[in-house]
Amino acid sequence: MTVRAGVFLYWLHIICVGVFADVWKVHVESEMEALVSSCVVLPCSFKYPAQQQPSDHIRAMWHIKNKWDDIIFHKDQTRVLDNFKGRTKLLGSLGGSNCSLEIDEVRNHDNGPYCFRVEVETSQKDKYSFVENCVSINMIEQASKPELQAEQSLQEGQPAVFKCSVKHTCSSHQPTLTWSHPGKTIMSYKDIGHGNWEAESLLTFTPTKEDDHGSITCTVKYHGNAKGEMTATRPIFVKEQANLSHILIPVISCLGTALLVGLLCFFIGKRYNSGPGGKEQRQVHNSFQCVLLQQARTKQII
Repeated sequence: MTVRAGVFLYWLHIICVGVFADVWKVHVESEMEALVSSCVVLPCSFKYPAQQQPSDHIRAMWHIKNKWDDIIFHKDQTRVLDNFKGRTKLLGSLGGSNCSLEIDEVRNHDNGPYCFRVEVETSQKDKYSFVENCVSINMIEQASKPELQAEQSLQEGQPAVFKCSVKHTCSSHQPTLTWSHPGKTIMSYKDIGHGNWEAESLLTFTPTKEDDHGSITCTVKYHGNAKGEMTATRPIFVKEQANLSHILIPVISCLGTALLVGLLCFFIGKRYNSGPGGKEQRQVHNSFQCVLLQQARTKQII
């Protein structure tokens, strides 16, 4: 091949790639995390130049990058690598340009990278492998603990709310969250972007004095045979609710003390009045004794 022909082919390739790039597009996450023994969903959407086709007119496959024959998903299972058979499936509708892939029972060597390929069966030319946009998977051997948010100091009789959440990449099989304390629970799942999801559980209950110095535990169980159940625990302390007895007892105590001091003053005054001495002197003395008794008793109460 001459130098001129080589240059011509090179520029033809650049032009063709540019043209095809405008009509063949895919959106994937270049890196994902996956929990070994659980599952992972690789988000994928694509665009192709042909008119919209029904799902049964579109052939889709996922293959290992630079190894087109190493297919990890194909509707014809005979073309799938043995160690991926029964573990992969597409989610969503190809007719709706959704090419998201689920890999179940994730193994620690399922790193990839993996690329998507689409073919329109009604056309001989409409087919494309997106080898420039592939997905690599980082393996996580140990499941993550849930995040538990709770107030440690609670008020008896007042509703308390506890929040437990965990992030994951297996949207087709959400993890379950359970609590160690009975109450009303609300589960929710939220897409937080880039193939990551958050499972959240809210627990509401009214604490009693029996809950004081206890604890609240949230447990997460992941899909598959992920290693163990992970828990998060928080201690709780319950302030006793003020009731009528807390108010009446101090009031009655104060009234009783005042009555007792008054009686003592009365009897002391009567004794001095009945004895010898000047009446005015006895009255001053009695009043002074009464004041001293009252002050002493007040200090004792305080």
